[in-house]
Amino acid sequence: MLVAALRSPSGASGLILEAVLGGYLRPLVSVPLVLEYEAVLTRPEQLKAPGFTAAEAIRIVKAFCQMGEPVHLAYLLRPGLRDPDDEFVLETAFHGRADVIVTFNRRDFEPAASSLGIEVILPYEALKWVRER
Repeated sequence: MLVAALRSPSGASGLILEAVLGGYLRPLVSVPLVLEYEAVLTRPEQLKAPGFTAAEAIRIVKAFCQMGEPVHLAYLLRPGLRDPDDEFVLETAFHGRADVIVTFNRRDFEPAASSLGIEVILPYEALKWVRER
């Protein structure tokens, strides 16, 4: 969601990021998840779309983290998602007792997340929920 927010700031993900940075939503963050965000957001192809430098992308990740709730991963779940880098998202959600994971990657997350009692929703669905509150 963070990657999508920076690539398309006027979309649902961008508006959710604004809600996080404005203090209306509090994301869960863990060390492996933050390192993954930094690795992805500093790739040349990711920097090109929004026109950021690597330093600016890292500052955005740090601001996002400051608004978040730290989660300690007591143990690894490794439920076998298709993309091993997605495991950090699921583990952070599980250990942080999240109700939902907001992602465009619903198909890959749903089986494992639902077995852990976590709903997987699209960014526009999360935005709708935020607006209703």
